[in-house]
Amino acid sequence: MRSSRVAGHDEIVAILGSQILSGELPPGSRLPTEEEMLARFGASRVLMREITKTLVAKGLAVAKTRVGTRVSPPEQWSYFDPDVLAWRVRLGFDHQFLEQLVQMRRAVEPAAAALAAEQRTGAHLAEMRKALAAMSDAGSDRRAFSDADLDFHIAVAVASGNPLFRSIASVIETALEAYFALSTPLQIASMEAAVASHTRIADAIEQRDGEAAARAMLAVIDEGPDRVRRQLLGLTKPAEPSIDEAANPSVVTCS
Repeated sequence: MRSSRVAGHDEIVAILGSQILSGELPPGSRLPTEEEMLARFGASRVLMREITKTLVAKGLAVAKTRVGTRVSPPEQWSYFDPDVLAWRVRLGFDHQFLEQLVQMRRAVEPAAAALAAEQRTGAHLAEMRKALAAMSDAGSDRRAFSDADLDFHIAVAVASGNPLFRSIASVIETALEAYFALSTPLQIASMEAAVASHTRIADAIEQRDGEAAARAMLAVIDEGPDRVRRQLLGLTKPAEPSIDEAANPSVVTCS
């Protein structure tokens, strides 16, 4: 039976992409045929072909003559594609994905901080200090604190002067937002400690001490994962949400 509503290109790609990433469409399995997708989504054959091309371009599928279009193995998925990463994040974190994200941050962000110590300008430092001030001023507003924290990390990437570091920061920005959201909410004292640890990064960058900047960044990256791991394991019971948090469950705090 044909769908009564015609879904758009982006919506269909997101649905099929999420099914691939979740394992609902496992590696090696055949993608739905044009006829099956036509019946499910009500879109034209031309659109279905474009959707298949999009999934192939994102590394999620491979088209072979006389074999059809099959789901690619995970090592071929393009996680640097913002859509792919966003879909994976929406599926939720697990231990493996958390570790992979931490590994990525440990490999990239300390190097960016060290380079920022060499390349930074006064304007770059001003952006970092602005983000630190926003973290300090956030008070109990955990969303504001999280946003400011992310702004700080982006400012460091920009200060590196290497556009590739900034591009990678853009790619992992979606994952970082979700990671920060998953982190166990911090108490005010812990938020103050987080500001202090981030300030050490900015201070080292200002002093053009690349080694110290890299060490300070690594320390910040390693602050949060243990809390998230405990939460994933159910070893830490989150505190009862405040009235504001109950009304806005997206209000969160990062590491």
